[in-house]
Amino acid sequence: DFCLSRGLGDVYKRQFLTMAYKISDDCIMCGSCAEVCPVGAISEGDTKYVIDPNKCIECGACANECPVGAPSLDD
Repeated sequence: DFCLSRGLGDVYKRQFLTMAYKISDDCIMCGSCAEVCPVGAISEGDTKYVIDPNKCIECGACANECPVGAPSLDD
């Protein structure tokens, strides 16, 4: 079990408490998600855009902008 009172850094805590968005294979490489990401967590990959889970703040901007619904919460 994870305990918040152990004094761990915010990034370490975040890995246990949150889920980043992930882009599915439905991505059409239009780049609209990367343009709206407020923290620059999205970059162009080989066959689709990818989201850095350590930067993602789960704002949902990418999911709201994507014309094919490729970004979703990684669960």
